[in-house]
Amino acid sequence: MGFVVQQIFNQSLAGINGVIWHAWIILGLLCVGVVFTVWTRFAQFRSLTHGVAIILGRYDKHDDPGAISHFQALSAALSATVGTGNIGGTALAIAVGGPGALFWMWIVGLLGMVLKTMEVTLSMLYRSTDGATVQGGPMWVVDRGLKENAPWLGSMTKVIAGTFCVTLLIATFTGGLFFQAWNASNVTQQFFGIPAIIVGVILATIVGLVILGGIRRIGTVASRIVPFMCGIYLLSGIYVILMNATAVPELIQMIFQSAFSTSQAQGAFVGGTIGAVFSIGMQQAFFSNEAGQGSSPIVHSAAKTDEPVREGVVAGLEPFIDTIVVCTLTGFVILLSGVWKRDIDYAFTEVPAIQQVDQNWKIDDTAVPTRTEGQWAVGNAVSCIVRIPASDSGSERLQSVAGTIADGSDGWVIQWQPFESDARPTIESAGIFETYAGASLTALAFDQAQPGLGRWLVTLATWLFGISTMISWSYYGQQGVQYLFGMRAVTPYRVLFCLGIVFACAGIVRSQTELRHLANLGTGVMLWVNVPITLLFARKVIREFQAYFERIKKQNDT
Repeated sequence: MGFVVQQIFNQSLAGINGVIWHAWIILGLLCVGVVFTVWTRFAQFRSLTHGVAIILGRYDKHDDPGAISHFQALSAALSATVGTGNIGGTALAIAVGGPGALFWMWIVGLLGMVLKTMEVTLSMLYRSTDGATVQGGPMWVVDRGLKENAPWLGSMTKVIAGTFCVTLLIATFTGGLFFQAWNASNVTQQFFGIPAIIVGVILATIVGLVILGGIRRIGTVASRIVPFMCGIYLLSGIYVILMNATAVPELIQMIFQSAFSTSQAQGAFVGGTIGAVFSIGMQQAFFSNEAGQGSSPIVHSAAKTDEPVREGVVAGLEPFIDTIVVCTLTGFVILLSGVWKRDIDYAFTEVPAIQQVDQNWKIDDTAVPTRTEGQWAVGNAVSCIVRIPASDSGSERLQSVAGTIADGSDGWVIQWQPFESDARPTIESAGIFETYAGASLTALAFDQAQPGLGRWLVTLATWLFGISTMISWSYYGQQGVQYLFGMRAVTPYRVLFCLGIVFACAGIVRSQTELRHLANLGTGVMLWVNVPITLLFARKVIREFQAYFERIKKQNDT
């Protein structure tokens, strides 16, 4: 019964994501990024120059409206983007899409810089700094901006703003909570044997203590955690890359070639079409850096400044740091290690048969092979590869089938998930692969370079990045709840968020496929709502952008 429910769940998510992440939608997002790049005369360059000067405090004024500094706002936003998406999301992209996925992540990183600049500037234009709290984000852009520019819409402004808040909450609980908590619990359980439920309780307690302090405490904690963890992670990654420096030129060539060609199956990697590589790379990059989602503007709206464009330029640094720097480093470590295409971990003692069950196929329960290191535990995830024959519905292909260690009548066995095939499939791999989903694959890659490094580094990074991401996303979701239901709903929301962390660690997500579907769902629904809002006000943002830099130029000339 559990397999059936899980299959229905996966198929439903896949169907929804197939619509919201259709190839034409992705191409449309790229076109928007290109148009904004040309329109702003390469705002990316402004972020890398003027933006750095801003976060160093050159333009800070103590009496500017807002609650936190430019650096704290950037740190809080980065704590939401530089999370396990960089560690686990990049691993997912490469495990499913191959080396070429990293190239398309770079494209999103560069175009995402200008998308982030535009959406944050827009939210700064319509934020409110009156009263005890700062209010900002796409819901307030719609609420105030449309009332100002299209008063004839009437109550429809509330409907549009409310729709954004609903997508914000979906993303909060999928990518902002489930993805982060599951990765932390999965890595900790895999390397240290600590039960996932205990990890969930600890994470929930830490996050709860921070979010009770509001945006000021979130900004303070984030400004300390993010630079520290990024520094350790980057130094470790650079160390691994330097150890394999001679292989880097060939690696870069492989990334570019794979981005524009069908990826061939190698070991654990089942291969993929050009379209799949393109789509997966794009999806994971948008998930990682959140460009165009409308989440970052919520925290940036709290920055102390009287110049809306100033904070928008600072925000443009996020995709660069997140995708161009951190994701690239993670991708290089994984690709240089070869773990993404590793051979089977354990051979079958006897190749299992495949039976047809209803409309699906299922591999017979399989004897658990003897481990060379450590011990199996009930619930451990594994996989094997099957070959799906050509049929009217598609060409011949390889498919990874997930399995779980279970306690059978004659001892421990591997129970396999059902899968679809129009003709009788065959077992392709001569054994099983341990499932290193998300962050655990990155940890394995670090361990290949320096035994023990991945175990400690990635576990620590996953915890700190995961905690910081959940803290920031809890604030994003809180702003959505506050807009929809008022302050009275904030406390129940915070309790629900912390309980959700425990729930996520307890096993709601069981496979790499489910993890990817959940992350893409949250990202996709927000892009569908926020990008049209940004386009609607684009001309106003561009005017502000150009006027700001004209003022800066005059100041520098005098």
